[in-house]
Amino acid sequence: QQSGRKYNLFLKRRLRIDKRHQSKDSIFFRDGVRRIDFVLSYVDDINKEGDKKLERRREFESNLQKAGLELETEDKKESEDGKVFFVKIHAPWEVLITYAEVLNIKVPIRENDIPCTVENPLDCVLFPLRLPEKVMHPEPDYFTAPFSKDKQELYLINDQSTFFSPSMRNRIVNYILTRCPYGTEEGKKKFGIKRLLNNGTYTAAYPLHDCQYWKKANDPNCDSERYTLYMEWARFLRFYKEQPLDLIRKYYGEKIGIYFAWLGFYTEMLFLAAVVGLICFLYGLFTMDENMSSKEICDPAIGGEIIMCPLCDQECDYWRLNTTCESSQYSHLFDNVATLFFAIFMGIWVTLFLEFWKRRQARLKYEWDLVDFEEEQQQLQLRPEYEAKCTQKKRNPVTQEMEPYLPLTSQAVRFCISGATVLFWVSLIIASMIAVIVYRLAVYAAFASLMENTQTLQPISGLLTPQLATSVTASCLNFVIIMILNFFYERIAIWITDMEIPRTHMEYENRLTMKMFLFQFVNYYSSCFYVAFFKGKFVGYPGAYTYMFNRWRNEECDPAGCLIELTTQLTIVMAGKQIWGNIQEAIVPWICNWWGRRKARNNPENLYSRWEQDHDLQTFGALGLFYEYLEMVIQFGFITLFVASFPLAPLLALMNNILEIRVDSWKLTTQYRRPVAAKAHSIGVWQEILNGMAILSVVTNAFIVAFTSDMIPRLVYYYAYSENEDSPMSGYINNSLSVFLISDFPERNEPKANPENLVICRYRDYRYPPDHEKKYLHTMQFWHILAAKLAFIIIMEHVVFIVKFFVAWMIPDVPADVKARIKREKYLTQKILHEYELEKLKERLCQGDKQATEKEFIATEGRMELSRAM
Repeated sequence: QQSGRKYNLFLKRRLRIDKRHQSKDSIFFRDGVRRIDFVLSYVDDINKEGDKKLERRREFESNLQKAGLELETEDKKESEDGKVFFVKIHAPWEVLITYAEVLNIKVPIRENDIPCTVENPLDCVLFPLRLPEKVMHPEPDYFTAPFSKDKQELYLINDQSTFFSPSMRNRIVNYILTRCPYGTEEGKKKFGIKRLLNNGTYTAAYPLHDCQYWKKANDPNCDSERYTLYMEWARFLRFYKEQPLDLIRKYYGEKIGIYFAWLGFYTEMLFLAAVVGLICFLYGLFTMDENMSSKEICDPAIGGEIIMCPLCDQECDYWRLNTTCESSQYSHLFDNVATLFFAIFMGIWVTLFLEFWKRRQARLKYEWDLVDFEEEQQQLQLRPEYEAKCTQKKRNPVTQEMEPYLPLTSQAVRFCISGATVLFWVSLIIASMIAVIVYRLAVYAAFASLMENTQTLQPISGLLTPQLATSVTASCLNFVIIMILNFFYERIAIWITDMEIPRTHMEYENRLTMKMFLFQFVNYYSSCFYVAFFKGKFVGYPGAYTYMFNRWRNEECDPAGCLIELTTQLTIVMAGKQIWGNIQEAIVPWICNWWGRRKARNNPENLYSRWEQDHDLQTFGALGLFYEYLEMVIQFGFITLFVASFPLAPLLALMNNILEIRVDSWKLTTQYRRPVAAKAHSIGVWQEILNGMAILSVVTNAFIVAFTSDMIPRLVYYYAYSENEDSPMSGYINNSLSVFLISDFPERNEPKANPENLVICRYRDYRYPPDHEKKYLHTMQFWHILAAKLAFIIIMEHVVFIVKFFVAWMIPDVPADVKARIKREKYLTQKILHEYELEKLKERLCQGDKQATEKEFIATEGRMELSRAM
């Protein structure tokens, strides 16, 4: 019986194939002429809600047709699973030209005749990195002007079906869909596809990809741009090639194009920082054996004879300084003279990156016709959710039209709730960080006793010290907590931003961006700030240690300094985030799509239609780019705020970004539905966030060099306290350790055993010995070092800031050739428009109405003269 059913199903499908010779892998209506600009999908509901949804769909689709759109429905019997209906939408010429004028879309009026003067002298060297000209520049450069229905003869309209690109068409249709009403419920007018998606009336709404990504479309009228993007851009083997930004912009829109332009430029600039960072690291590696501090620590006659005070109360034993020999050598990799140079270099690099990006952005604005673009109308217009939830209206002082508004009292209440929620979650992060600190303090004693008493760990005890073991495990625990908090907060941030009811799309994005960035800033960087600026700074001294909650003794730094622990923390969090991010971005969508398409995988092309193939892909939501920017900006913080502790951070970021560009392009081209095209002339509020982090990075790196590294104490010893002219740094370790009389230990701190009957032990600080009249008080050297640290911070900050501002002043935001081309294009465009108006006026003069038309003629000629003068 089962085989009989399968045979019947096969016959039905065979009939469907025979009935339709044309492949359903097409982007046109059944007539093969009208292009599918958008697709809506839905399933039938049998429950009570089903009748409501059916009525909403009827009303909505009826209103779409009244707006001029043409619809074609695919019955569920035609779908692969027999459950989903598909409504295909086509925007005819009249609709396109009407809304092109509303949206102020710029269209070609004449081919650009300004010769390109920019020549790169390295073109021959960079030839292997280039893509074919047809891929890099898929269409000629035109002079453009905002579309007007009354001036259609002015524009280069060769073919109405291809005059507006598919991305422009889906923008226009999406604009109509977001504002189309579908009835009245509870006395309120309801409208917009977003609400219909939220309440389940439709299951999806998306524009179509133009072909399958692995092969060109059979239809000769299709450009197969998706295939070109996949072959030339989205494959990892093309990682060394430049990005086809014009094609990305044409296919996905300016907003996605500007993201990939910024990411590519950021990656290019990272190359310089990575090379300098690698040189600084190699300097530390090659001078490791010459480092006097680690030599003295490793010397059995010096470090082997110095007995250090216990690192925890009662359970820990006295230990010899040379047990930290390996860790002191490795700390020199990152704590050396090159660290100071690299910190200053990165302060200047950040400025160069931001200033050169402004210039690159200005060039893109000119090339992509965004010069006069202030912000996408769609971004500045009221959000449908705002219009729906705000019942009160007032007159707009600019447009003099009545529009909805949110009362001040309601705004205040919503902001208070929002602020309290953000504050609660930031407090939760701080609480989790304190919990990790408590973990570090609690397990340190356990690690110390375990490593001393376990024979199997003896061979690696020099490398894996209790401090390092605690630091690594705490960093891993901290990373897990960061990921968990991120998962929950992302949903909370969206919920509270929705609750605030922002007025425009731009307001919504900016508010969500600030909330998410504030949270992620505290979440990712708090542990690094703790290790850099708090750990080992408030320890006290033997016999008078400071305690957290009067129970756990505060952590001490390694005798070689805390910088190696900051490096460990930074590496684990930064690398872990990048690996986890790439898994989330690439593997998870691929698995979801594989699972969703498993039944349709063996279907013939005639049955598995283009709209079904795209329906089974993941959705690239309105916040898709937001998460990409956030990921990169957090990475930018890691390589700028704490780069003095880890010169290899830019190299790690560079390798990640080379992969990131290809992962993002691959998932966008192969794993996601085609996003709705949107305009953007910049990276928006992220530019201000990057500027703020650039300024903060100068301060943090100055403090890291001064207070976290051993740079300043060594320099003070070298110039003021060294007594050996032949080897000025010899004796530094002995000088940096103070003496404590073991008999002065209170019962709470004293170790349980002292088998060697030791009398004194050493600890890391600058205090007077027990036989001095100022017993255990800070020495003058301590105050000299503190003054030197503060002086260094002030000098470094001022030097870097002066250089930064000077560089920013020297580099103009807009290149001179771009300025000239913008002026030339404006003049020529105005001339073309005025010549057109003159021709029209001359025609009217010939037809009559002579007096009124002569005045217009004189006025138009006056405008042309003014344009020439300008």
